[in-house]
Amino acid sequence: MAKDRKNVFRGWENLDTDILVRIFKKYFSLDELTSGVAHVCRGWRVACCDPILWNTLDLSHMRSKFVKISCKPCLYVVGHSDKKLTWILKLSMSLSKRNTKTLIFHYDLLPNDDMITYTTRRCPNLRRLVLPSWNRIEERGICDAISFCKKLESLTIPSMPNPHFVFSAIRENCKKFRELKVMGPIDLFFIQNLVCLLPKLKVLSLRCTSIHIDALTKILDKMKRLEVLNVSHSYIEVSDTEVPWSTIIEKASKLKQFVACKDPKTCVKCQWMEKDEKVMRWNMYDEGLWKEDEVSSLHL
Repeated sequence: MAKDRKNVFRGWENLDTDILVRIFKKYFSLDELTSGVAHVCRGWRVACCDPILWNTLDLSHMRSKFVKISCKPCLYVVGHSDKKLTWILKLSMSLSKRNTKTLIFHYDLLPNDDMITYTTRRCPNLRRLVLPSWNRIEERGICDAISFCKKLESLTIPSMPNPHFVFSAIRENCKKFRELKVMGPIDLFFIQNLVCLLPKLKVLSLRCTSIHIDALTKILDKMKRLEVLNVSHSYIEVSDTEVPWSTIIEKASKLKQFVACKDPKTCVKCQWMEKDEKVMRWNMYDEGLWKEDEVSSLHL
């Protein structure tokens, strides 16, 4: 009887690969897969390379340890923090075998040029990139990264003073690009570049930002292919001589979906925006707040 039992149970290392993949996906974290599980035996490493495990590389649980400084990039990342992120990225890229389609960074996870270009170079099938912080990424670095993402369709970015270079890179390299989310204040110059360089955009989320009503009008007037616009919890700057909100509602009625707060005075998140002087301080509130979006395709 004991011999029969031994024959029935062949050992963990001999389990069917599909079964191992299901177990790994349900019970093991990214850190466990890369640092432990993949190194147990050959069979487990094969299972760890299954595309199902790497369709999404979610680094939203990681944060860089940094201190703020006076000179650019206005912060200093502690050495061991960089080493850990580099190590995780290299192991993940080795195991993923170029199968990652979604890549997510936390807003306090701060990759540099080398990290982001190394990773995107090894993700030729990347469809979605969530990169809320660019404090350590230079213009050349992000342009190089985008040039490797020919299939990119969705991008989450911070606000920036000169968006021309990134929008130009998207226009040149990403022919299927369709949705953009911006986390931070939006000015008219930003929108002028957006309208000029990405006129085929279909989904735009500007939630929890500040934006002048003139810029909002330009979006609705010029982006003829836009289908979804989200400005929920955003601070809309207006003046007595500008376009009334009723005109914005009328223009937005042509969209498939327009999301805005009906009464900012009673909306808690709108009150947070006003208290934070029009720049949402994500670390002051619920950890998952920055991941939220009323547009389902952008919600994490």
